Amino acid sequence: MVMPVQDDNPTRIRPYVTGTLIAACVLAFLWQFSSGGNGFERSVFALGVIPSVLLGEFSLPPELDWVPPWATVVTSMFLHGGLGHLLGNMLFLWVFGNNVEDAMGHGRFLAFYLLCGVAAVFAQVLPDPGSNVPMVGASGAISGVLGAYMLLYPRARVLLALPPPFIFITIGWFRAVWVLAGWFALQLLMGAGSRPPEGEAGGVAFGAHVGGFVAGMVLIPLFKSADVPLFRRE
Repeated sequence: MVMPVQDDNPTRIRPYVTGTLIAACVLAFLWQFSSGGNGFERSVFALGVIPSVLLGEFSLPPELDWVPPWATVVTSMFLHGGLGHLLGNMLFLWVFGNNVEDAMGHGRFLAFYLLCGVAAVFAQVLPDPGSNVPMVGASGAISGVLGAYMLLYPRARVLLALPPPFIFITIGWFRAVWVLAGWFALQLLMGAGSRPPEGEAGGVAFGAHVGGFVAGMVLIPLFKSADVPLFRRE
């Protein structure tokens, strides 16, 4: 699977929120990693979204009852199940987040990001409410950023490259609409061909990706600045 590494879309403002979100996810992962193997796993179960716990069908043991179940909808967005999981998500956020933040302003972008993350969680949870496996990761919220970017800047160009260990082998520049529409179609296809994902330990959360992307497309007209058009032409 190819990865985006750069776009040709300049911004007018510094993406402080995008940078802060990346820093928060990195710091959270370092905290997870520093707690050791058992501590890492405990953090995922205590702060990740577990559908059965969120919907009140199951309760965590006292040693894992760190926050109320509803709070895990937010805490899960800043945890990751592994280094590759973290790096892939942060790369997508770095490439696409700055322009979406530019189109909204800092405060509205943060609200938009969190709302997309919430929508992604419930898109993942509701089809399999009895699951006891935790879901963590920023990919649902980032999927909302991708959906917004596709409607804002469909004609922007994105540089694609092969993933590690071929990260320095670039493939070429492609229109954002084709890159992001292709990514979304892949999530639909892979999600339809697999059982409901179960977080990083059980698979990729395709339902969260789809839900977040759709939420981003729906919310972008409400959150973008009035002087920023949809479907911007070159």
